[in-house]
Amino acid sequence: MNTNFTIRRATPGEHSLVIDLIEEASDWLRAKKTDQWADPWPTRNDRDARVLAGLERGETWLVWDGRAPAATMTICQEPIPHVWGKSGRGDAVYVHRLVVGRAYAGHDLGGVMIDWAVQRELRTRPVEWVRVDVWTTNEGLHAYYRRQGFIRCGTCADPKYPSGALFQKSADTAPKTDTSFLEET
Repeated sequence: MNTNFTIRRATPGEHSLVIDLIEEASDWLRAKKTDQWADPWPTRNDRDARVLAGLERGETWLVWDGRAPAATMTICQEPIPHVWGKSGRGDAVYVHRLVVGRAYAGHDLGGVMIDWAVQRELRTRPVEWVRVDVWTTNEGLHAYYRRQGFIRCGTCADPKYPSGALFQKSADTAPKTDTSFLEET
């Protein structure tokens, strides 16, 4: 793995870079015969507004390979209430919109990013879980998160919410991963 990656909080001015990574993933997913991100949910404007809100709150991060954006994720300390309900309470970190550029696929950059997010949170507060809500119908993505050590822990109560498969893993597993190549700037 390249040791020159950096990770930094993304700015609202980098909205288009995050959207570009999402669109690239969307194109790839269509070729994989999954309905994930086939259409922005519930609309393109709503999706783009959610991305912008995460940027404005300082929750979105970009991983850079030199001057090229390699990946993005949004890290939240609080659950989306209608997604996690009462099961979402407690000491957890929530990862959303984890997207790795296709040029960087296959090197476990996503797994390292998840562990980096947990390690970062652990420096400031107790964290018991890392949680993700996953596209309900994307079984391949479910398998990916299981390989990352996540277990399925429920389903969103709202059947219309497309990322209704809920997964979590113990934060205790994250510090075992070397994330030193992700230099925070």
